Amino acid sequence: MRLTYDPRYNIAYIRLHEKTSEVETIKVGEEINIDIAPDGTIYGIELLNANEQLKKEDAGRLFIINKATGEKSELTLP
Repeated sequence: MRLTYDPRYNIAYIRLHEKTSEVETIKVGEEINIDIAPDGTIYGIELLNANEQLKKEDAGRLFIINKATGEKSELTLP
């Protein structure tokens, strides 16, 4: 998984899989799009107005938590 952010356009993209075929972009809401393959595989999630969406909770910190082990990593978002 990869999270990228483009501050020029204020767009974040959560890539779950490398695009290996054509995908359809589905608009889920005003600020979120999902790229999905014909077989139902979700390739990525695009967040528009990303700085607001990513900073709404936890004061702009991103937590990665392993629910099985309880291990936690933290990143501060720009």
